[in-house]
Amino acid sequence: MGAEVSKQVERRKAIDTQKKSLCDLKEKNGCNFPGYDYHVQDRKNWMSTLGPEKLHVNQIVWPGTHDSATDEIGIPFISRPFAQCQSLSIYQQLVTGVRVLDIRVQEDRHVCHGILLCYHVDVVINDVKKFLSETHSEIIILEIRTEFGHDDPPDFDKYLEAELGEFLIHQDDNVFNKTIAELLPKRIICVWKPGKSPKPRQGSPLWSSCYLKDNWIDTDLPEKKFESNMKYLSEQPPVTSRKFFYRVENTVTPQADNPVLWVKPVTERIRPYARLFIMECISRGYGDRLQIFSSDFIDEDFVDACIGLTNARIEGKL
Repeated sequence: MGAEVSKQVERRKAIDTQKKSLCDLKEKNGCNFPGYDYHVQDRKNWMSTLGPEKLHVNQIVWPGTHDSATDEIGIPFISRPFAQCQSLSIYQQLVTGVRVLDIRVQEDRHVCHGILLCYHVDVVINDVKKFLSETHSEIIILEIRTEFGHDDPPDFDKYLEAELGEFLIHQDDNVFNKTIAELLPKRIICVWKPGKSPKPRQGSPLWSSCYLKDNWIDTDLPEKKFESNMKYLSEQPPVTSRKFFYRVENTVTPQADNPVLWVKPVTERIRPYARLFIMECISRGYGDRLQIFSSDFIDEDFVDACIGLTNARIEGKL
């Protein structure tokens, strides 16, 4: 018992030390990256505001959400805090400016996070289609995967094609160099990541997992995640020569050996440092590599930071 208490005390000290390191770095270097003060008036239509005819797919810093469809997961006040990563619905996220969604499903097509269940995936699809019906030039990256440890939903590729067919941008390496205007009226890059079912093939309406990559670091230590994100990003090619999307997630994760298991208080250890991460990417020479940037509990400031950097790229300030 005494050894376990000592271990937790040391863990708490490590967390506090790492939070202070990030705070000190922010105070020292600031967050005034190119576009930091840009504020779009209409986040719901921000791609339209920036100009679809001049905005290239590989210029965009795509604001995304981690475990996007968990706003109603589990039982409120009982199991929900252990798995909830977002408080907004899919539709509300899209209106706020989110353009990359991370959806996990199980065999019966319910959204899940581990063993906890949320609504049927139809809710996600309907929210996406509602948003698309209210906008004209917004492109969405919709990633849907079978949650680890679960079986694939049967014929799920056919389901996605039937529900989203008119909006789907087919898998094609040339997409990365195109402008938003050149993709319209198609609106969705749908990445389907099954566990055991056949993966989408080249030219398919759906995109395979090799087109959306990341390096997941499973830790609740904020500086460790921050620097690991930076290291892996530094190893990627610039967005202008990349034929895949690369995601960085500004999140930390509760650990089973730590008594703090609720998502929100844990992820708050790193959430305030999203703008610092962008600033450090640029100051360390990796500003041309940031592409998808995701967060738990998305907010408008996070979205504005991504849009501001995107606008700076359009204007040649990077």
